[in-house]
Amino acid sequence: MAVNEIDAALLKTMFLAGAQNLESKKEWINELNVFPVPDGDTGTNMTLTIMSAAREVQAIEQPDMQNLAKAISSGSLRGARGNSGVILSQLFRGLTKEIKTVDVITTQVLARAFQRATETAYKAVMKPKEGTILTVAKGMADKAAELAEETEDMESFLRAIIEHGDLVLSQTPQMLPVLKQAGVVDSGGQGLMEVMKGALDGYLGKEISLDAEAPSAPRQAAAPQTEALDIKFGYCTEFIINLEKTFDKGRELDFKGFLESIGDSIVLVADDDLVKVHVHTNDPGLAIQRALEYGSLSRIKIDNMREEHQEKLIKDAEKMAQEQKTAQEAEAKAASAAKKEEPRREVGFIAVSIGEGLKEIFRGLNVDYLIEGGQTMNPSTEDMLNAIDQVNADTIYIFPNNKNIILAAEQAMHLTEDKKIVVIPSKTIPQGITGIINFVPGHSAEENKAAMTEEMAKVKTGQVTYAVRDTSLDGFDIREGDIMGIGDHGILSAGGDIETVSLQLLKNMLDEDSELVSIYYGSDVDQEAAEAFFTKAQELSSDVDMELHFGGQPIYYYIISVE
Repeated sequence: MAVNEIDAALLKTMFLAGAQNLESKKEWINELNVFPVPDGDTGTNMTLTIMSAAREVQAIEQPDMQNLAKAISSGSLRGARGNSGVILSQLFRGLTKEIKTVDVITTQVLARAFQRATETAYKAVMKPKEGTILTVAKGMADKAAELAEETEDMESFLRAIIEHGDLVLSQTPQMLPVLKQAGVVDSGGQGLMEVMKGALDGYLGKEISLDAEAPSAPRQAAAPQTEALDIKFGYCTEFIINLEKTFDKGRELDFKGFLESIGDSIVLVADDDLVKVHVHTNDPGLAIQRALEYGSLSRIKIDNMREEHQEKLIKDAEKMAQEQKTAQEAEAKAASAAKKEEPRREVGFIAVSIGEGLKEIFRGLNVDYLIEGGQTMNPSTEDMLNAIDQVNADTIYIFPNNKNIILAAEQAMHLTEDKKIVVIPSKTIPQGITGIINFVPGHSAEENKAAMTEEMAKVKTGQVTYAVRDTSLDGFDIREGDIMGIGDHGILSAGGDIETVSLQLLKNMLDEDSELVSIYYGSDVDQEAAEAFFTKAQELSSDVDMELHFGGQPIYYYIISVE
């Protein structure tokens, strides 16, 4: 029977249960992201964040409130990835500041902890936006404050808070038009609710696996694979028809002919009372509907073969990513040891980038350390701290080059004491390049940040990639596999052809003030195709200077900047 106070041992169980529940739902949460792009998604980022803390919590053999609070706070802060992960870590940071001062948690203590968690998270975001994880957290904190005055029953308290959190989450599409347009609730808010629901299960003593293993490396998605597309019919469909009508040879041939019209790999074995059916098809419903004409169905089994195939590709990619990370860490340690022997410099630079061509461009701009990552793999706060440790300079400028990485960089800035860290809020690779170019030696950090930010605001960025799911957004009906041209504020073009979509994207980005266009082609575009596109791009405007560079970035066929 549940008790009305939460001691350290129970809190450990609840936290690990919340982490495991989030991990089990991460792919579903990823699907809630508004833009259907193959990037580092909310569910993955939040899971990597909480699992960083869960491993530290799991290692505590004799938990008390102080060592649990430290493990939860420091583990999540250092492991935070993406905006949603950073906000989650700040919620934990605020909550643990309250609970570390008590021996047991009552409804009153938990209400205060929820309030402090929300206040801490809101302060961490420069421009808090309602309709997000912050709104859901605030709704639960407000409900907790109200209920704490009425009850000491912890179970009913937690259930009521979660019920209210779900209600607030359901209202997020009314607060953010982009959510309403996409027909989804906020993914970060959903992730937070899964943590809460898992924690409640832990409180109630439900059987849960509490092993906090290190999650796989963030998936670096790749362009659609030819091998995957060779699966013509995606669903392996099996069932048994319990015959209620005569199933003679004529009906057997008729049914088999129908199955051949909607799929392949057909096996049809008829007996006196039943028929065993196996078919690969893109519409299992048609096979089932036709079969119901002959009798009732049992043992229905439908497997998504494309998904199974893709999972294998993902596992292979994850293994490769982990091997790459291990090699990079060894290389970084060696480089760090060498750099610490050098005299300390006044200024250093760190940039986030992926793709050999883009990394060479940043190296040419005297960037000291490149963090592997970007849209497909958001670096953690700890990745930032490791990079800072390896740059031997008094003042270090960090260029996140992605809006979903800025908060992690700022969190690393606040955790660094022996160096001055300046986070330049570059949201794209082209903005980062422009920012570095506008650095002026001898100017103060404040002067340089202001000048860089002003120049970056003049840069328009367009990116060309493919859709990973169907959606309707920004006036476009997108289908899985379609090519999309995405600008700074939404989708600007879409269709089935990379070159056509890219040209339309560039055309929509150009205006009478445009002076320079830089085009970076990715790893999935060969040089000949890139040069053909560049030639057609030049025909769009004779008054604009254009440059073509090899970027080598995955996922994004082209990154285009207009200044």
